[in-house]
Amino acid sequence: MRKTIFYITFFLFFLLPVFLRTDEKSLIKALQTELRRFSTELKNQQYPPYYVGYELFDIQTASLTNSFGKTLNKSSSKRRVVDIDIRVGDYNLDNTHRVTSGPFGGSSYSSINIPIENDEIAIRNAIWNASEKAYKEAVKQYRNVLTNKAVKVKEEDTSADFSIEKPNVYFEPRKDYNVDLNKWERIFNKISTQFRENKWLLSGRISFSFENIYKIIVNSEGTELAFNEPRFRIFIYVQTKADDGMVLYLYKTFFAFDEDELPGEQILNDELANLIFKLKELKDAPLMETYSGPAILSGEASGVFFHEIFGHRVEGHRQKDPNSSQTFKSFLNKKVLPDFMSVVFDPTLKRLNGIPLSGYYKFDDEGVQAQKVVSVDSGTFKKFIMSRSPIENFSNSNGHGRKSYGYRAVSRQSNLIVESYRKVPLQKLRQMLIDECRKQGKDYGLFFEKVEGGFTFTGRTIPNAFNVLPIVVYKIYVDGRPDEIVRGVDLIGTPLTTFSNIIATGDDLGVFNGTCGAESGGVPVSACSPSLLVSKIEVQKKAKSEEKPPILPSP
Repeated sequence: MRKTIFYITFFLFFLLPVFLRTDEKSLIKALQTELRRFSTELKNQQYPPYYVGYELFDIQTASLTNSFGKTLNKSSSKRRVVDIDIRVGDYNLDNTHRVTSGPFGGSSYSSINIPIENDEIAIRNAIWNASEKAYKEAVKQYRNVLTNKAVKVKEEDTSADFSIEKPNVYFEPRKDYNVDLNKWERIFNKISTQFRENKWLLSGRISFSFENIYKIIVNSEGTELAFNEPRFRIFIYVQTKADDGMVLYLYKTFFAFDEDELPGEQILNDELANLIFKLKELKDAPLMETYSGPAILSGEASGVFFHEIFGHRVEGHRQKDPNSSQTFKSFLNKKVLPDFMSVVFDPTLKRLNGIPLSGYYKFDDEGVQAQKVVSVDSGTFKKFIMSRSPIENFSNSNGHGRKSYGYRAVSRQSNLIVESYRKVPLQKLRQMLIDECRKQGKDYGLFFEKVEGGFTFTGRTIPNAFNVLPIVVYKIYVDGRPDEIVRGVDLIGTPLTTFSNIIATGDDLGVFNGTCGAESGGVPVSACSPSLLVSKIEVQKKAKSEEKPPILPSP
């Protein structure tokens, strides 16, 4: 089998597409040459590598940050990183097998910076040196695994350590971007003067960021991939402090795959004005008391809500962790949501209703083609999202092995999409909220317009709860009084109970594009959902600073 893999790799090496430029071909050639050496010349060692994988990140960035009408920083950079994955043993049991309570028993994983110039010998030398160290560490870890297996009790999940997947071959040339930072600097200098006009603001900034990662993935199974992953973002942030010391802030983010898709000066100016106006409302708003009762989550808030309390619990590798609560492991083919709702993860979807989705990609970081995964079908739980780490009943990847450079890939979310087959107009959803409040004897319900994110606990040693962090919340009164903005609460609860309280969904769609941080680093994700009406939700008071507002006024 190792001979076959060697011949496949060697053959493809001479068939690199003619449309690739010389520098791209030289990078692939350097990776393939070292891959071939380590895949074949170590086969006589006591523990030869059964798998060698290289992922090269050719990173081009540009960024600009402006505050109060002036530029704080302005930079562009290029760098190259190679992540090295060397495995000894076999697909069933290898050096990555868990031997401790951490996420990986032994990583034998290496990440190195390589020259940005296309000097094949210099690049190969860096890869060779790091691969030598990674291989020796892999052997050391594998011995630990064998010893550990001999003395520990039988594991709950006896699945293989690595799945066998079909090799993929795909090439596209690297795209070079000429980002005009001077243009954005002129726009930001002009519109950010609004920060100066509102002296009660403690902080305000507007930033532009660009990153294109040209990924090259090669492995000893025959996979050869080269593709671009460009991302553009604009981020607006405003912050102040209430009289009681509570720090308040709002933000707006814009995401695009191309610079021309980003909003222009007028839209940015209007969005900044809206943020400042709403932040002033929050500054003067009353504190919200503890509450348990009906609520509506906007589409964007619902997307983040599902990302935090559902998405992280269906990441496959967590079902292998004996310290994880494994919330949905026993719910396979059982009901977890109302039967009018489904949840899919679809990294193949670049846009939804014309809105770009940042969780889009062609191949994951283990060389597996992106795939749509129907996780919940009409309320019934069906699938986990999977990397190449098999679990019970799921022996293969479905294209969700993701990571940032310098980390080992695990199963991670992509584009989470909540679908509903029982939608009502938003005005009717609001009336249903009021009716539910009357039914429960409540004077008001809550409307969560915007959240900043949140966190969730998935371990067994602590309560399996979530904490979603709202930043714009309104009271909707039963007696017809105007909606009232409030501040100072966090949305808390447990997943299965909260899901069982969903009554209906709106006919809208909210999209949240962001970056999710977890054990394999930060990865771009999106969360898309209609508004949700929940019969009972709980909020607790938000922690606040004891420090008073500034003594001196703003200059």
